[in-house]
Amino acid sequence: MIFTRTGNSFEVKIEADSSDTTEYEHDDKPRTNIHTKRSLKDHKSTNDGEKQCRCTVCDKRFTTKHNLTVHSRRHTGEHLYSCSQCEKSFSSLSSLHGHKNIHTGKYKCTECGKCFESGNNLAVHRRSHSGQKPFECTVCSKPFTTAGNLVMHSRIHSGEKPYKCRMCDKAFSVSGHLNRHMRVHTGEKPYKCHMCDKAFSVSGHLNEHMRVHTGEKPYKCSLCNKSFSQLGNLQRHKRCVHSNRRPYQCPYCGKMFKTNRKVRLHVRVHTGAKPHSCRHCSERFMWLGQLKRHLLESHNEGTWLTCHICQKKFVCSGSFKTHILRHEGVKPYVCSECPKRFYISSNLKRHQLVHSDIRGFGCGLCAKSFKYKQHVVIHFKFKRCASRLGFSDM
Repeated sequence: MIFTRTGNSFEVKIEADSSDTTEYEHDDKPRTNIHTKRSLKDHKSTNDGEKQCRCTVCDKRFTTKHNLTVHSRRHTGEHLYSCSQCEKSFSSLSSLHGHKNIHTGKYKCTECGKCFESGNNLAVHRRSHSGQKPFECTVCSKPFTTAGNLVMHSRIHSGEKPYKCRMCDKAFSVSGHLNRHMRVHTGEKPYKCHMCDKAFSVSGHLNEHMRVHTGEKPYKCSLCNKSFSQLGNLQRHKRCVHSNRRPYQCPYCGKMFKTNRKVRLHVRVHTGAKPHSCRHCSERFMWLGQLKRHLLESHNEGTWLTCHICQKKFVCSGSFKTHILRHEGVKPYVCSECPKRFYISSNLKRHQLVHSDIRGFGCGLCAKSFKYKQHVVIHFKFKRCASRLGFSDM
């Protein structure tokens, strides 16, 4: 081994003695060129497998101080390197270089035209077209496209959670989940919106927020073509508007609902709860719309929503929008079972009962159930259930 020094830099060369004998054949792999003292130190620690540099936030360890410094920027949200072709910025120079490959199209998929940061990412992506999954779980035989995904999956079987929070008892099977959890303790929000002052602890939340500025709504309903900015909103829309499934039940009357929130609102009918109070007087209200109307009529607080066609005034934006749709003749709510369309979701929900066996209304005395509310009233009056309670007139 020969060290050749030139100023503050030096190079390591390994020369084999012709008289040396070894049981291993020499390979033709390229040797690492080391030009600085730090490079030599980093090279030695990498080959020794030592990880002496520990992150004080998430306990992750690194072989070099440089790698630790780059990693720490994930916690601080520091992005020193910006792309000149778009608005993205990165915590390391290598990440920026990889990102630039997307703009240049260096690693481009010939099947779909998508570009990637590296050849390895492109190779993994190609498996999505070929269907190749070369990594198989030895326990359940489930195949995966990458070795990393297989490792994470294997922890489901082993129950291994190697990433432990040093501030509470929680443990995680994936390091990324620990990093995200740590922000609960630190209050760190490294993902900042460049268009307003909002910051987020999870990158996905920032991506969703950006759609507020761009107006992008990538999630479209296949039944009524309504679009949403978040996947959760689309799923909730399908469950509430297009589905007849009602898994939530009122504990007082047995009425069935599509969401737990609607059960909580409905229960007020039975309990008489009035959670909305006026700040100007002692009046309390069961519904927010009632409070808004009271503030407008009694205290002149708030703004009426006025129809520009007929000058009718509204308190709630939902009622106002529905009213405008009636002028325009737009019926956005479509039945998934037949071609009928409706102005408001409640009319669609009522109509969907025609196609369903669901009986959401029940008599509390004889346990009979009905599709429609007025049928309960008729039953209560003419089937002598009222007289059993001492009511003669209904």
